[in-house]
Amino acid sequence: MSEPAVLSLPEPAPEERPVLVVDFGGQYSQLIARRVREARVYSELVPHTISADAVRARRPLALVLSGGPASVYADGAPRMDPALYELGIPMLGICYGMQLMALDRGGRVERTDTAEFGRADLRAERESELFTGLPDEQVGWMSHRDSVTAPPEGARVVAASAAAPISAFEDPAARLYGVQFHPEVVHTEYGQDVLKNFLYRVAEAPPAWTAAAVIEEETARIRAEVGSERVLCALSGGVDSAVAALLAYKAVGDQLTCVFVDHGFMRKDEAEQVVETFAGHFHVPLVHVDARERFLARLAGVSDPEEKRRRIGEEFIRVFEEEAGKLGAVRYLVQGTLYSDVIESGGSGEGVAATIKSHHNVGGLPEEMDLELVEPLRMLFKDEVRRVGEELGMPEKMVWRQPFPGPGLAIRIIGEVTEERLAILREADAVVQDEIRRAGLYRELWQSFAVLPAIRSVGVQGDERTYAYPIVIRAVTSDDAMTADWARLPYDVLEAISGRIINEIPGVNRVALDISSKPPATIEWE
Repeated sequence: MSEPAVLSLPEPAPEERPVLVVDFGGQYSQLIARRVREARVYSELVPHTISADAVRARRPLALVLSGGPASVYADGAPRMDPALYELGIPMLGICYGMQLMALDRGGRVERTDTAEFGRADLRAERESELFTGLPDEQVGWMSHRDSVTAPPEGARVVAASAAAPISAFEDPAARLYGVQFHPEVVHTEYGQDVLKNFLYRVAEAPPAWTAAAVIEEETARIRAEVGSERVLCALSGGVDSAVAALLAYKAVGDQLTCVFVDHGFMRKDEAEQVVETFAGHFHVPLVHVDARERFLARLAGVSDPEEKRRRIGEEFIRVFEEEAGKLGAVRYLVQGTLYSDVIESGGSGEGVAATIKSHHNVGGLPEEMDLELVEPLRMLFKDEVRRVGEELGMPEKMVWRQPFPGPGLAIRIIGEVTEERLAILREADAVVQDEIRRAGLYRELWQSFAVLPAIRSVGVQGDERTYAYPIVIRAVTSDDAMTADWARLPYDVLEAISGRIINEIPGVNRVALDISSKPPATIEWE
C-alpha cells in the first residue's frame, strides 16, 4: 500500500510572524526594531496601547517592551493591556519595559539612591538563556533612576551591576525576560548577542528577513495589487525612489514607466547616471525630461529658501503632470515611502496601496491626483533599502549615495540661484565627494557636501586682488538625521579639498568648515 501524500505547506513570510516592539516613548524604540531586523528577524513598532486581541491577530513570535522616560509607579505612566501576559508570547522588557514587567508580575520597583547613566560594568550568568555563550564580565549602557528591587515571583536574577543588583532577570516557564541596560545601543558591547539569544533561543525566530526575501515578497505583492494596470514612478535620482522603481519593474515589467524630471539642481553627472542605470543598464521604460531652463527661470531673483522650495515644488508638479498626461490612463503611482516615514506619520503599514491623501513625498505631488500609491519600501528602514538595492544589482555609487535634498543644489546656494553659482557649486561639491571617497570616509559620513553663500570676499591669487565666493564644507555623522554631529575630518583631507577647490574652480578664493551640530544648527543650510 502506497504511503499517503504529505501536504507541504509554504513557510510563512517573515512579516506574517513579526516581533512586535511595544513603544513606551523611549528614545531608542525605533533602534530596537532596527536591531531586531539586523538579526534578520522581521519586526514592527507598535504603540503601548495595542490590545491583546490585536496582538493575538498578528501572531507575533515575541514582544519587546521598550524603554521610556516615565516612572512606572507615577500617575499616568504608560501601561499595557495586562491580558498580553496571558498570551504566552515570549516577552523581553528593556529598561522601563523590564520595570513595568516586574511591577505587573508581583515584583518591586523603587527610586534608589544611586542612578545609572552611561557605562556600567555587568556581572552576568553564562548559564542563563540571555547570556549563553557570553563573558561573565561585560559592559552595559544604562539610563535609569528607578530600579527593580525585587524580581517577579518565579524569576531569577541573571545579571547585576554595582548600582543595580537586579540588572536582568528571566522566567523561562512564564517566558518573561528583562534587562535594565539597553542592548540596542552600540555602547553595550554584547547587546546584539543578548538580543540574538532572546530571538533565536527563546522565541525560536528564524533569521529569514533578508534582502532576497524582501524582493520576492514585495514583487509578488505588487503584482497581486496592480494586476494588468499601468504604473507610473517619479524618479528623483535618490536611492529610495530608484529601489522602489526596480522592485515595481521586476514585478510588472513594461507596465511601469518612470518619469525622471531633471531640474538642473543635481550634483555633477548624477542625471546622466540615473538615465544610464535605468534606461541603459536595466532597460526600464524611462521618460527623461530636461527641464533645467524652466526651473532656473522660476528661481530668477528669488533668495528666500522657503520660496525656492515652493517654486521648485510647483514647477515639478506642472512638469510631472504634463508628462503623465502624455502616457494616457495610469492608475498607480510608485512611491519610495520608508518605514521611518510611516512611523512618524502614525501609519499602520497595512497593505501596499493607499489613495494619495496626506502622505505624498514624491516631489511634492498634489493631493488631488487620481492615483493610488504603491509603496514597496514602506516597511523598510534606509539601511534595508540599500541592501535590497545591492541585491537588485544597482551600482554602488547609487545605492550608497548620501541623502540629497529634493530641491538639490538650489538650497545649498544661500541667495539667488544663478547658472554661474550652480556651476561653481557643482564643481566644488564634486571635489568634496571625490576627496571624501579617496580618503575612504564616504560611507562613514551621513552627509558631506559643499555650500555656496552668495557673498564675496577679498583674496589674493597670483599677486592680484580677487573678490570671489567662499565655499563652506559641511560633513556630519548621524544615524537618522534627527540629530547630527559635525565630522572631525582629517586635516590632510581638508587641506586637499581646500587646495583643489581654490586652484581648480574659478570664482572661489576661500574655503571654510562648518563645525555646527544639529541641534542647534540643521544639516542643510536652507
